[in-house]
Amino acid sequence: MTDRPTKAVTYQGSGGYDVIKVRERTVRAPGPGEVRINVHASAISPVDIAMRQMGSPDPSQPLTPGMDAAGVIESVGPGVVRVRVGDKVMAGVMPIRPEGGGQAAQIVVPEASVLPIPRGVSLSEASTLPMNGLTALLALELAALKPGQTFGVSGGAGLLASYAIPAAKAQGLKVIADAKPEDADLVRSFGADVIVERGDGFCASVRKAAPEGVDALLDTAVLGQKVFPAIRDGGVYLSVRQVNDAPERGIQMRPVWVNVALQRTDMLEVIRDLVEAGKIKPRVTGEFPPEQAAEAHRLLEAGGQRGRSVIVFEQ
Repeated sequence: MTDRPTKAVTYQGSGGYDVIKVRERTVRAPGPGEVRINVHASAISPVDIAMRQMGSPDPSQPLTPGMDAAGVIESVGPGVVRVRVGDKVMAGVMPIRPEGGGQAAQIVVPEASVLPIPRGVSLSEASTLPMNGLTALLALELAALKPGQTFGVSGGAGLLASYAIPAAKAQGLKVIADAKPEDADLVRSFGADVIVERGDGFCASVRKAAPEGVDALLDTAVLGQKVFPAIRDGGVYLSVRQVNDAPERGIQMRPVWVNVALQRTDMLEVIRDLVEAGKIKPRVTGEFPPEQAAEAHRLLEAGGQRGRSVIVFEQ
């Protein structure tokens, strides 16, 4: 096995859509415990937007974004035992590393970050699963609730919520989530027990359903202190972005940083099982070649997507 040239989406500096460039780069051979994947699809996420706006810590090294990828294993390094050449797989990827993230035609990742895709889904659909699925399961692990306790979710119609709600139900939790009236049926289909209207009345409505407040709340809508009144005294607030609001009433602030879970094969297996059971349904809103990555960014930043756009590489 040797190094090979590959095509990648990169950020040439920081800023707007003009910094997004497609360029050739070299992908190395897999080392011990690693696999090299021919990537078919890589999902666009808010993390990609934030990375583009911040730029590379080293301006001389363009960033390749993408925390998700799905494709076919092209080669494996010594010691790899769970997957084989030719397997269709999905992977969680860390972009902040020398070789960058998943938006490249070939990538090398640890075997622990890789799992065969769920039965019945396409590679494009599978590419939307790892980051959001791992985030949802990590949030639930950090919440450490017991069956019968109450789990709140803000931003109930979003993609992360669509994974967190069924995952919480599978753990025996009661789920309260918000939705606009037009999204109520969608959020109900995720398995939410109680749906409250999104907006200023969120906390009061949650308290009607759970008078003492929810035991933990996953704030996918990044509302911060606005949702604290919905949480019981001593409950858990789970944030997916940096929140600097001071806690109150003994509320425990627990950030959910998915990078610590990218090699949690056990969590990837749970995601796969939930998809195969029909509890989680991947949602692809559009497929774009690498040269149209800027358009995918525009659509995500416009808001209202009920799924993910994906970058598709021809192999």
